[in-house]
Amino acid sequence: MSKKVVEVKTLKVGKYVILDGEASKITSIQTSSPGKHGAAKARVEAVGVFDNQKRSLVKPVDAKIDIPIIDKRAAQVLAIMGSDVQLMDMEDYSTFEVPMPTELRDQLLEGAEVDYIVAMGNKKLMRIK
Repeated sequence: MSKKVVEVKTLKVGKYVILDGEASKITSIQTSSPGKHGAAKARVEAVGVFDNQKRSLVKPVDAKIDIPIIDKRAAQVLAIMGSDVQLMDMEDYSTFEVPMPTELRDQLLEGAEVDYIVAMGNKKLMRIK
């Protein structure tokens, strides 16, 4: 599992964070000002990259949190098999299957080049080149 540790105050909207063991994309961050004896807190809202579930987290801004290392790669579509797509990586020529995103169902053709991401052992088809 590839991840690194950062402080909550360094997070930005559009970046990735690990919440409940899932890689999630941050949709909003709100910070509260510190009280007389307290510390500033941040509320992070994110959507899971692979399962599209909303998650939230409230932590002090100086607390540590894990962020996933996202690897963006290119592949070629070998076959379309119902709701799955068989892809071949353009660097090491390995083949694998990923679920087909519903928004790309109409435009996806065999032989097309696509971008996909790898994070925490999961793969997801992102867009057509």
